[in-house]
Amino acid sequence: MASLTDRFIKYTQFDTQSDPNTGLTPSTPGQMIFAKELAEELKEVGLQEVELDENGYIMATLPSNIEKDTPVVGFIAHVDTSPDFSGKNVSPKIVKEYDGGDIVLNEQDHIVLKPTEFPELKKYIGQDIITTDGTTLLGADDKAGVTAIVSAMEYLVKHPDIKHGKIRIGFTPDEEIGEGANLFDVKKFGADFAYTIDGGEIGELEFENFNAALAKVTTHGRNVHPGYARGKMRNSMRIANQLIMMLPRHETPEHSDGYDGFYHLMSFNGDVEKTEMQFLIRDFKRDRFEDRKKEMQHLVNKVNKEFGEGTMQVEIKDQYYNMREKIEPVMYIVDLAEKAMREAGVVPKIKPIRGGTDGARLAFMGLPTPNIFAGGHNFHGRFEFLPIPSLEKAMEVILKIAALVPSLK
Repeated sequence: MASLTDRFIKYTQFDTQSDPNTGLTPSTPGQMIFAKELAEELKEVGLQEVELDENGYIMATLPSNIEKDTPVVGFIAHVDTSPDFSGKNVSPKIVKEYDGGDIVLNEQDHIVLKPTEFPELKKYIGQDIITTDGTTLLGADDKAGVTAIVSAMEYLVKHPDIKHGKIRIGFTPDEEIGEGANLFDVKKFGADFAYTIDGGEIGELEFENFNAALAKVTTHGRNVHPGYARGKMRNSMRIANQLIMMLPRHETPEHSDGYDGFYHLMSFNGDVEKTEMQFLIRDFKRDRFEDRKKEMQHLVNKVNKEFGEGTMQVEIKDQYYNMREKIEPVMYIVDLAEKAMREAGVVPKIKPIRGGTDGARLAFMGLPTPNIFAGGHNFHGRFEFLPIPSLEKAMEVILKIAALVPSLK
């Protein structure tokens, strides 16, 4: 077997950043390059029915090695990395037996990973940790998940003494831009339930996430020479700012945690004539989510009442919903994952996802899919790191789940 570390580092060498602006699937060619290599590797490790379609989706099967009929379990991860930070020329560094101090990622540029800024580092004293070189992200989101799944399947092929039912594997493109489930064929996948291996620190087990919408707000102004503008100019940026100031001041990401929802101003681009803004609207409860969307429309109406109809327009589009309502009827799959973690010596940390995964949309497409840790921290930036023992435990949890599924009635 290839070592987990070697496999993960190999995967990080593929530039698979997704791009929300191309309109393609996959959105970038690097994802398909990686997918082709990955499909060949799945064949090499002994999986069957390996298929890579024209959109970059991979499906494969590990056949059952028992006579008993059992539920079909799936394991899913995404091949793309975030467009928020460079994923090109990733150069991982391995910090051996981390001593608890500062980690110099890039001496030339004075980029340092500090436990005073990232106190979670202290949890991994004495462990080997994979970091970036300070110039790119690492890609543990979600190449750590891909690594854990491929390695677990290879282990099961080489250890037929571990009895398991049929297992389906799925790798998706473009999860980071919210499109990973767009063309996922749930019927073809053929699993009764699945798990995304796409969580963060060791122990994370998640079956609920935000309800999510994107609000695009356009504000129209009128430009006049500022020296002669009295009673004539309408500055779209100032009018747009009025909407921002009317939103609840402390219902923002930087003021929220746990089950708190928020409005998040994600972008602001404009001049006197026209300003465009994008807001994320998030809440765990569906009724509060609907109220937040209504409030956004209400505030836009107030602006139009003051400045004239058509001054401000808003388009609100739902992105995904809280998978909890689809998971609760089959909570045994969460219990199964929790039991697998405990058998692997991992303390489960059941908490809501303050975001979304492919599983959030797959659950509403008929495939209940909780999320399990892959082990990384500080995703989407230069301070991302992955403790190697956490990755090992992610693989072990997959093995435990596979072995436990035949015990389900």
